[in-house]
Amino acid sequence: MQRAASICEVLKNMEIIERKWFRSLNIGRFTEQIPFSPIKTIGISILIALVFIAIAAPYIAPHDPEKTGIPYQSPSADHFLGTNDLGQDIFSELLYASRTSLVVGFLAAIISIVIGVSVGLMAGYYRGWVGELLMGMTDVFLLIPGLPLMIILAAYLSPSMWNIILVIGLLWWCSTARVVHSRVLQVREMQFIESTRALGYSDSYILHKHVLANTKEVIYAKFSLAVASAMLAEASLSFLGLGDPLNISWGEMIHFAFTRGGFANDMWWWYLPPGLMICITVLAFVLITMESRKESRLVELI
Repeated sequence: MQRAASICEVLKNMEIIERKWFRSLNIGRFTEQIPFSPIKTIGISILIALVFIAIAAPYIAPHDPEKTGIPYQSPSADHFLGTNDLGQDIFSELLYASRTSLVVGFLAAIISIVIGVSVGLMAGYYRGWVGELLMGMTDVFLLIPGLPLMIILAAYLSPSMWNIILVIGLLWWCSTARVVHSRVLQVREMQFIESTRALGYSDSYILHKHVLANTKEVIYAKFSLAVASAMLAEASLSFLGLGDPLNISWGEMIHFAFTRGGFANDMWWWYLPPGLMICITVLAFVLITMESRKESRLVELI
């Protein structure tokens, strides 16, 4: 009888352990964190379509964008958006230009997000003289007009796509730093952070496993907006003639249309499509950040 009772007790304990294990998986928590949002779905769909166009440009473009022909042709069956002053197909150029615009946007946003998140994390978590120094430096950068400084640096440096990426990325991190700093100040005072610190975990562990995990929503939103801002900044610089002429972008197309007779001859098919593509891309990133507002939950990971 005692043996049978001990076996039953072991089986009961195993059942309890199994229930706790399945409960620890908490699968419902992950489904709740990814709510269905029609607005966000539309933004992601537009972005996927744009990325597909950029990748498949050599296969879906009807002509070689560098091949010259009869200039200033109107839209036709052979040239959907006509030709420019050199006789190059504008539609094919538009498809290829998506590559440069998206690459500049993503890479510049990555640089700005890395700098902004690093500054915000360090300043918010350590506070004291470290936080005052880092946030003071951030305030100084915020006081400097961004676009005029980018114009000066882009004009001083050689016209290159990589120089534009560095200029935008190194000057566009301040708002991210301030937002992340505010979020970290809130998270670091939570009880589970104090408990983790009391258990003897290092600051680097707490920053990466807890503070950063509870700041990712803000980082994702700022990254989407940073890509859109970087693309607009690149288009502005290219329109002013400070872009890379060897890597055509949507802003560079508008610049060429303005300087080579597109606006004077009312060739809307030359300057309007790249402007619409910039607007659509920026709209896609804005829609991605406009998900349904729900109560934000802090993820306690110990």
